[in-house]
Amino acid sequence: MEIYAYKCKKCDHIHYPFRMVCKACGQNNFFEFEQVPLPKKGTLLTFTELYSLPADFMVSKMGLGIVELENKVRITGQLAIENARIGMPVVGEVEVVRRGEYDSQYGMVFREA
Repeated sequence: MEIYAYKCKKCDHIHYPFRMVCKACGQNNFFEFEQVPLPKKGTLLTFTELYSLPADFMVSKMGLGIVELENKVRITGQLAIENARIGMPVVGEVEVVRRGEYDSQYGMVFREA
C-alpha cells in the first residue's frame, strides 16, 4: 500500500497533501498533477507524545512525528519508536492508524531504520 504525493507537470515540484495550484510555479491547475508514491525512508525532524486520545485509537498514548522524506517532502505520521531522537533515520509503512465503527483510516507509521 502506498501514500501518494502530487507532482506538478510543469515544474516537477512535489506536493503533499494535494493542492489545487502548484505552490512553486503557480501555473498549474487541478488536472496537471501526476500522482507519485511517497518514499518510505526519511529523517525525524520533531516529535511529541499524545496522552488524551479518542477511544477509537485504542491506545493510551501515541507518538507523533514530522519526518522529512528522501525527496524533501515532510509528512506527519505515527511513531512506533521507544526512544525517539531528533535527526534519527526512520522508515515508514502504511498501516491502519485509526479504526472507526464502520471503516479504517490508513496513515504512515514510522519505525527506527
